[in-house]
Amino acid sequence: MVTNFVDELKWRGMLHDVMPGTEDHLASAMQSAYLGIDPTADSLHIGHLVGVMMLRHFQLAGHKPYALIGGATGMIGDPSGKSAERNLLDEPTLRHNQKALKEQLSRFLDFDSALENAAVLVNNYDWMKDFSFLDFIRDVGKHITVNYMMAKDSVKKRLSAEAKEGMSFTEFTYQLVQGYDFLYLYQKYHCTLQMGGSDQWGNITTGTELIRRIGNGKGYALTCPLITKADGTKFGKTESGNVWLDSERTSPYRFYQYWLNTSDEDAEKYIKIFTFLSKEEIENLVEEHQKAPHLRALQKRLAEDITTMVHSEEELVNAQKASDILFGKSTSEDLKKLDEKTFLDVFDGVPQASMTKTEFENGLDMIGALADKTGFLSSNSEARRELKQNSISVNKEKVGQGYTITASDLINDKYVLLQRGKKKYFVLVVD
Repeated sequence: MVTNFVDELKWRGMLHDVMPGTEDHLASAMQSAYLGIDPTADSLHIGHLVGVMMLRHFQLAGHKPYALIGGATGMIGDPSGKSAERNLLDEPTLRHNQKALKEQLSRFLDFDSALENAAVLVNNYDWMKDFSFLDFIRDVGKHITVNYMMAKDSVKKRLSAEAKEGMSFTEFTYQLVQGYDFLYLYQKYHCTLQMGGSDQWGNITTGTELIRRIGNGKGYALTCPLITKADGTKFGKTESGNVWLDSERTSPYRFYQYWLNTSDEDAEKYIKIFTFLSKEEIENLVEEHQKAPHLRALQKRLAEDITTMVHSEEELVNAQKASDILFGKSTSEDLKKLDEKTFLDVFDGVPQASMTKTEFENGLDMIGALADKTGFLSSNSEARRELKQNSISVNKEKVGQGYTITASDLINDKYVLLQRGKKKYFVLVVD
């Protein structure tokens, strides 16, 4: 059953521009649409998620989504929204990235070929690699004027005085290559709609022009807004860079924390975009949150849903347990279950000291662990005083002055967590 895709995007705040007639076109029957994905890494990051969610909503509305990996366009570099030309990729790297991206996309899109509206993954390198330059400028280039191409905002911005490096011919032709993708998918798969971020409008409408001029048909365009944060900082970025979907690049704990730490204003916006909760469920959550903002109901539900979707229920539980460690709700057993990457993520920025396995061979007394060998506390006398006051923990368990830290205390055979009071932590690394 086909439902109203455009209406769904509107209430979720996911609609920026839509070409007139698109809604009627989608209401008439099951249609096919595509969205391009940059293949410059072997993982999506959360900046890609808005587009992926659009494809999923499109499929849920009864239509057929195509995810286009930009293998050919990845070899050129898209000028839209960029001030400099990007690095270009070779074919083996592109193929590796394509395989990894499909695996991630399958968590959102149903690629089951038995379905009439099964998702399809395509790579524009497959139809561009044998297209000669002469054929391209003869069959495609002659249909679009330089005046038309120069009028695009993405081109004008790069040619303006503020852009020091100008724009290469390679990048200038990008909109023609992307426009040809739309024409190719229209002719081969009757793909009538292209979706993307609002910065892609110029490239998308070049495609609709080619469909009109060469394909004698009608193509449609729809874009979503570029996601921003209320405080003006860039969405999807942290001090350590992008928030990736690949757990090797961004641990599930860090991923969960990113969403958990969003502001109230952003959480209310993001829960519409990055979850599949219904309008009624979201309105109830917003109301609940407004009554008791300190309980952070919106942030918790947002973080739970998206972490489960991208990783798994099990990884969500692990991330929640890891989060509890800093707030005194966990046990030594919880701590020892953390893998090394998550442990280091949880205690990122916590002061550390190192000692060799030889030094640690016969164990470490508490005075040495707190002061003499680590400098966690300023002196032996302070260490004795804190131990006497029962304010010292090793791996979340209270210890006294007579305790000796041994190999059985090592987390991941390498770390010991020292703690004074509730919030002051120190990591001893035995390497």
